Order: sequence, then structure tokens, then C-alpha cells
Amino acid sequence: MKKMTMAVCIAAVSAFAQWGGGGLGGGGFGGPQTGNSKMEYSEKFADVNYVGDGKVYHTLDIYLPKESKDSYPVVIHTYGSAWSMNNSKGSADLNTICAALLKAGYAVVTPNHRSASDAVYPAQLHDLKAVVRFVRGNAAKYKFDTNFVAVSGFSSGGHLSSLVATTCGLKEGKSGSVTVDLVGDLGEFNSFSSCIDAATLWSPPTDIYTMNPINNFMGSGTYEGAFIGAEREGNKDKWMVASSPYYASDDDPPIILFHGTSDQIVNKEQSEELYDSLKAHNVVTELVSVSGGTHGGNEMYVDANLDKMVKFFDTAREAKAAKVPKEDPPKIDSTLALRIPHVFAEPESYCVYTLKGTLVMKSTMFDGSRLKPGAYYIVALTSKGVRRTFGFVKR
Repeated sequence: MKKMTMAVCIAAVSAFAQWGGGGLGGGGFGGPQTGNSKMEYSEKFADVNYVGDGKVYHTLDIYLPKESKDSYPVVIHTYGSAWSMNNSKGSADLNTICAALLKAGYAVVTPNHRSASDAVYPAQLHDLKAVVRFVRGNAAKYKFDTNFVAVSGFSSGGHLSSLVATTCGLKEGKSGSVTVDLVGDLGEFNSFSSCIDAATLWSPPTDIYTMNPINNFMGSGTYEGAFIGAEREGNKDKWMVASSPYYASDDDPPIILFHGTSDQIVNKEQSEELYDSLKAHNVVTELVSVSGGTHGGNEMYVDANLDKMVKFFDTAREAKAAKVPKEDPPKIDSTLALRIPHVFAEPESYCVYTLKGTLVMKSTMFDGSRLKPGAYYIVALTSKGVRRTFGFVKR
């Protein structure tokens, strides 16, 4: 990163943090962020606590599309803040990204999360995974169609969303002597999956170890160091377990990235690094390079890019629906539960569905403790590409 004067640095960090509706050029970052002038919705549920602890940083807002339907696919969009703000859901790209998603028929959830001053990583990842489980656990209450739950995020919100997308099915992240819990146990819905079906990342840091750290002008050290709880020098492993390219794998969901060529805060190579890692694992992914695009600048959120985001989600949703088993679920027999350890000796991945066809878990390892008591059917994909369906009852 080129050396900048103090004044320019502070303005740049403001862009990264997405503070308020002003900033460079006076137009806000990512278009006007506050207010609902461009948002069209039928209902808004404000300040819903997704953990049940009464903390502001564990609240979220829910917006339902204007067109009335029985249920809506869901996108969870997380604000950018350099991991430094815990109550910015009201400025989470409402008039750009969120407005476009609502118009396209997606329910939009904008969560708060703990800041670096509240807790260090992986607390913020635990927060977002709790939001995903909250969405699945409240499908009927808020008209969520949990057959498709996606994430989106700008800047540091994109970083957290990239981790949600790439750590599905992993309980722990390990690098050298460092091990972190990637799931957490926040909220009432721990039996539900925290995996997602697609992701859109806007100007995200991805590998924060390779990124030039940003000086924290509100305190000492860097924003990344505050987030991790340790500065980079001598702490590579701690930084690696917070970097999404490190977790890329064949079963990651479709991911599209948008990054400006003139991003003055997060260099475009950050998106390129994750993109290359995903491509190496044959993940459906796309990188949109925005010529002259700055960090959160209005040029990032032109209609063509917003339409591309929506089309990417629509395509991912259609692709997933095409993979749902067409045959009727098998008759459930409690004795089938005894077969599960043998069944999962060879599959590379599996999906667990309710009898109504709602996906509740997707992973590479079977863990019955994550399921509520009830009847399910399981679709297992073997290493030879053979799909098998089994019944399962948890007492």
C-alpha cells in the first residue's frame, strides 16, 4: 500500500469502516447507506435479538419483499466496519445491495456482530453462524424459505461472509499450534446447520495475513491486529486461521466477488487470491473486476453489478433445486439408524433433509448430535459419484 498522509489515511479508513453516510466525495460508500429511500419492502422486523442475550451487537433487522408470498429465499448481508463497529446494521448498503435483493424477491437480514473491542476472532464468525441458524430456526415465523440461505458482505463484512462460506462442515480451524472453534454455540438453534448456499463478496479482505495491515488511527496497532488479538509479526498461525483461502475446498458453495481496480483500502489481489483458491477446487465462482472501482465507491454498485449479483444468486438457487432428490423420501424405520456408521464410511459428502425436503445439514462428516429428535432422510454422495438415500430417526 502506498504511503499516504495522515488526513488521506483517516479518510480511507473511514471508507473501510463505512462510517455514516458521508466520506470521500460526500456521497457515502456503496451509495447512500442510511435511510430506506430506495428500499421497497412489505414488512420490517427491527432489533431482533438472534442470541437471546439482550445485547445490541446480537440484534438484526429483517426485511421482506414487497410482493407477498408464503416464503422467500434469504440473503444475510453484513456491513463493513474494519471489524470495529458493533451496531451498524442500519448502514448496511441498504439503498444498493439490499434494495436490489428485495426487489428481486429475496428476504434480507442485516445483522450486527461483535466488534474487535468486544471480543477477538473467532467471536464475529460465531455471531454470523448463529444468524444463519437463527434464520433456519425461524423459517415459519418470518416466512423464510430455508432451501436457499445465502450471505453477502462489504469489506470486513465480506471477509466474515467469506469465512461463513468456506468453513461449512468444519468444527475447528488449525494452523501450526493454533486451533480455533469455527462454529460456536450461540443462540437456541444449535441443532440447525450454519452452512449457506451461496455468497456475494464486495471488496473483501480474504487472506488478511498477505494483506497490508491498516493502521488503527483510533488506537494503537492495526485494525487487523485488534481483530485477531495479536499483531502480524510472529503470529502467522493466528492470522492464517482467520483467512478464507486457507479453508477453500471442493464442497464450498458458489461465490461471486466484486472488486475495484482502484480500491485504495483492500487491494484487488485479495479477491483474486480467494478466487484462485476456489477455482483450484472446482467451486463455482466468478470475479468481477470493476474498472476504476474504489473501496465502496458508487461505481461498484451500478445496476449492471447489482443485476449480476441477483442473477448469480438466482442461478445458484436453481442449481440447488435441481439437485434435490425427486423421489419420495424413504419410509422411516428406526432400525435404519443403526446403519448410519456403515453408510458414512465411504461418502465424501452428505445432505440431511426433513421429510418436507428442507435442508438442515450439509457436511463431510455425520454428526447426529446436531439434529433435533425426529425423522430425516439423508442423501450421501460417494467418492465414485454415486448418490444414495437413507432414512434416519433420532430419538
